[in-house]
Amino acid sequence: MAIPITIETLLNDNVVEWARIEFKEGWNPDAALKTISAFANDIDNWGGGYLVIGAREENGRVVRPVSGLEENQLDAIQKDILRCCKFLKPVYLPETQPVKIDGKWLLLVWCPGGYDRPYQCPKKPSVKNSEKVYYIRKMASTIEATDLDVKELLSLSHNVPFDDRMNPRAEIKDLKYPLLRNFLQNVESSLLKNSNGTNNLSVETIAADMHIANGPRECYKPLNVGLLFFNDNPEKFFPYCRIEVVNIPDETGQGMEERIFSGPIDEQLRSALNYLKRSVIAEKIFKLPDQAEAIRIKNYSYAALEEFVSNAVYHRSYQEYEPITIRIERDKIEITSVPGPDRSISDEDIRNYQMRARRYRNRRIGDFLKELHMVEGRNTGIPIAIKAIKANGSPLPTFLTDEDRTFFSVIMPIHPVFIDNTIITNKIPENKTRKRRSRTEIKDLIMTILRDNDLSGAAIYSMLGYSGNPSKTFSECVEELMSDGKICYASGSKKPLNNILKRNKGRYKDKK
Repeated sequence: MAIPITIETLLNDNVVEWARIEFKEGWNPDAALKTISAFANDIDNWGGGYLVIGAREENGRVVRPVSGLEENQLDAIQKDILRCCKFLKPVYLPETQPVKIDGKWLLLVWCPGGYDRPYQCPKKPSVKNSEKVYYIRKMASTIEATDLDVKELLSLSHNVPFDDRMNPRAEIKDLKYPLLRNFLQNVESSLLKNSNGTNNLSVETIAADMHIANGPRECYKPLNVGLLFFNDNPEKFFPYCRIEVVNIPDETGQGMEERIFSGPIDEQLRSALNYLKRSVIAEKIFKLPDQAEAIRIKNYSYAALEEFVSNAVYHRSYQEYEPITIRIERDKIEITSVPGPDRSISDEDIRNYQMRARRYRNRRIGDFLKELHMVEGRNTGIPIAIKAIKANGSPLPTFLTDEDRTFFSVIMPIHPVFIDNTIITNKIPENKTRKRRSRTEIKDLIMTILRDNDLSGAAIYSMLGYSGNPSKTFSECVEELMSDGKICYASGSKKPLNNILKRNKGRYKDKK
């Protein structure tokens, strides 16, 4: 990683605050290591600082011309910096660069704020087993941290997940304005408009407002989350940041199809889900007698598939160079991402589908996906998926991981009817069609039904095992019973029988 500023700019252009620059006329390992650890701790989040070896200062200003270092000292000092920095806990390595000014050699040491802060430094690095303490920068001085400062440092420790870190290999220009604009339009954000109501904000301004860039002025860089969403090719910075879908029709692999979905991670997710919905999800329809609604069964619950793939994008590690893979076989779909679930989720919780994470691996990624309504968050994804699977009548999925939690796989079995139709057809009664009865049998059944209750014509017809509108035969049987004086209208109505049946207003009773 190159140092982001030249020595001339550092000394002459006032780009960097002088409190972030320390001058050492000569090489003193003890003093230099304390300053390096203080810049690395970066208690004020300034972006670290610069140590200039070979120049002295008076009243915070470098004395020109600089005294400089001998050229043969440069390599030895850099090796000594490497040796001494191993005394820091945890180990921290700054960037070094020999530079020339006023005809003299200097060693420029860049110490950006460390992601593993806080760093402890020996009080006397030259003394073996020296007590380790925390050093910080206050004003233009390196001082030992107080108890209150230590608490603040500890509160900063390990609180910078990978997606929220500055990417040193990227530049602000790597954030693409069209992608930023489309996102802000999709979430109906007001950030696109400036105080004049126009849409001509710079990428730098939008990035600052969206908190997807950070760093000091001379080294203002995109955060990883910004590159994942707002760069056309995130794989440039995160190799194998993509979704691979492999369709394997049989065990031999003959005719295997592979599709790769790359680009911004929200586009990857959207495109992969569209492909699965169009090309993988299928439905079978079974019509049952005496039932208006047909039975509809999908090979896989799309709602569950959507949740599992979205969770893979949300919870995978973008530090590990492994893609998300979706393997489609004849009887199952397997979705794999790395690494596995957080250690705060027990093996029993995984078996019982009770995966409630106490820590989020990619909180910023989750925030953007939630704004796009692509994930729900709050540990609701798995319960939603399980509910959808049960509603489709599919077998429950299997969750796989290893002891070291190096991967996580979700295996969704296909619905059994897509392997064997008889699972449904065997349950359909063969004699569920309308029974053919004689007129005498129908009239006897009507008399039996009306023995204890007054019922409408439609209710009687239904109790006989028929559906739909009453048939002509049934209507004639009712009229014959009325003509024979065996039944009558309970209300004394004399409306035609067909009208009454159609309107479901006729009520019949056994005429004594």
